[in-house]
Amino acid sequence: MSILRELLKIYFLYIAVFFLGRLGLYLHYFDCLTDLTFAESLLSFLYGFKLDTMTTSVLLLIPALVLTLTPRRFAKPASRVIKVYILVFLLITIYIENATFPFVAEYGVRPNYVFIEYLKYPREVSSMILKEYPIQLLSAFMMMIAAGWTYLRFSPFKLAGAMQTSIGQRALLLLPVLFLLFIGFRSSFGHRPANISDAIYSASRMANEIAKNSIYSIGYACYRYTKESNLIKTYGRIPLDEAYTRVSRKLNIPRGGGMPFARLEPTHFPAQKSKNLVIFIQESMGAQFVGFSGGDATITPTMEKLAHEGLAFTNLFSNGTRSIRGLAGMTSGWLPLAGEGVVKRNKSQSDFFTVASLLKPLGYKSSFIYGGESRFDNMRSWYLGNGFNEVIEQKDYENPSFVSTWGVSDEDLVITANKKFKAHAAKGEKFVSIMFSTSNHSPFELPEGKISGIPGNPERCVENAVKYADFAIGRLFELAKKEAYFTDTVFVVVADHNIRVHGSDLFPVTMFHIPALIIADGLKAQTFDGLATQPDVLATALDLMGLNLVYPILGHSIFSDAKREVSLMMFNDDFALRDRNTVAVIQQNKAPETFTYDGTYLSLSSHDPELEKDALAFITVLDDMYNKKLYR
Repeated sequence: MSILRELLKIYFLYIAVFFLGRLGLYLHYFDCLTDLTFAESLLSFLYGFKLDTMTTSVLLLIPALVLTLTPRRFAKPASRVIKVYILVFLLITIYIENATFPFVAEYGVRPNYVFIEYLKYPREVSSMILKEYPIQLLSAFMMMIAAGWTYLRFSPFKLAGAMQTSIGQRALLLLPVLFLLFIGFRSSFGHRPANISDAIYSASRMANEIAKNSIYSIGYACYRYTKESNLIKTYGRIPLDEAYTRVSRKLNIPRGGGMPFARLEPTHFPAQKSKNLVIFIQESMGAQFVGFSGGDATITPTMEKLAHEGLAFTNLFSNGTRSIRGLAGMTSGWLPLAGEGVVKRNKSQSDFFTVASLLKPLGYKSSFIYGGESRFDNMRSWYLGNGFNEVIEQKDYENPSFVSTWGVSDEDLVITANKKFKAHAAKGEKFVSIMFSTSNHSPFELPEGKISGIPGNPERCVENAVKYADFAIGRLFELAKKEAYFTDTVFVVVADHNIRVHGSDLFPVTMFHIPALIIADGLKAQTFDGLATQPDVLATALDLMGLNLVYPILGHSIFSDAKREVSLMMFNDDFALRDRNTVAVIQQNKAPETFTYDGTYLSLSSHDPELEKDALAFITVLDDMYNKKLYR
């Protein structure tokens, strides 16, 4: 029984750390739980205890095997191994519990696959952490040092003594112990073991996130992404033919043969000479920073001025909360795919539809221009593999005026882009270019003397970063308007996604609201107030180029009668299909729910089974198109 006693000590040690981390998160986000009763919000701890037990049961597996199977003569060295093992995972747990706070602040969820994915970029991420979260990092290390010292000085474990009984007697305990750990990890007597969806008990997203366990969340996300072929099943099942029919009807796009949704789109702006296309994608420029989309016009005066010169989208919603979702939407007219985005998926690294592959047969030269290292998020490989002639990245800039953690400044970016466009024009070449900014990214490092900071705000803040991005947009148009190519070019300025996710809605629809505008010679100043998506913006820009085109873009030009007010959004692993102000939310291993959106918040409403089936249809169809390589 001494073995069981030692295992219980280890169990309660980890449970205590998880509890303290959850308690801290609960207190920190208590204001987000005001819609719940105190008793309801405390359910986060009850459901969290299940996730903590599941996680600790896995951690106990190695100690259980060593304690029951090690011969007595090796008891002392074996006990040291277990103590080191316990200490290592104790320190990892403390670090991850500390890292949970800034991660939730940034992404609105507990650490997940992104947490591990960013480890691929140690230089950028370590620099960002040191500059943006030095106090949190110091606090984490101080806790780790204090916990390590306390553990080594006052360790309550008597592991060597627990191994003094005969190995035969201890071996008899192995199966019962493994059975208990199996029950602890499974935490369910049903046909399906418990998983992270068991923590989703409330319409309050923050209550659900508090209930989760960060280590389990990371491990589960890594496991799930290795099983992408089975991922789609967790959202539900619908016959494939019915799914295509529903998506076709919802988007008002006829279903074709070899390439679903490919169709001829005659331009509404016929011209003898087609235009170039420049799409300037803005990192994290939310609608709240832009006047014409309902935000603060003083932060983005350039965007506000340009809105009176062209077409402004006031009710645009992004594909997701990750840059690769926005890049796919504005480069390919694609909608969010369950699991990893297509920019990083194996089957979309070549022959995937893009504006470059669309316009290349018409003689257009293409480029992707980025201020950082394009290996980040696999952008270089994806763009070069899918029709783009050239990728310009940080190493290609000569003597940039300012370099931050994430790359050269946006002003350096637009100056280089302008030189590229001038060179194309001088050769009589048509061109299409995707530009991607970096300024509005933590730790918000900006060149001095370019903008006057927002009064009352620290120098390094999101508002100043957006204001600098707006300044760079102004520089692009200042330079372009002096060149002959300006009147021959359609310019798009659009965000990839909004900033940090706030609020406690199960699905934070408001945080998908982003601005976009299109500037083109001859285009009258106007606003589009209807619900729109990033593929709609791309289709509208192509329409303004004056070409009749055949493409599979999953959206419509706003000048087309076929345009519908439908938006598909992805947050973490959840999907929301919005039809006007009715929103169907689909989660893994959960029944779908329907909400009403009032422009700010979601409120639970009666089920709309048709919209819920449509949402599942989109998830299913996009997965099928990707896996069968039907989007090319």
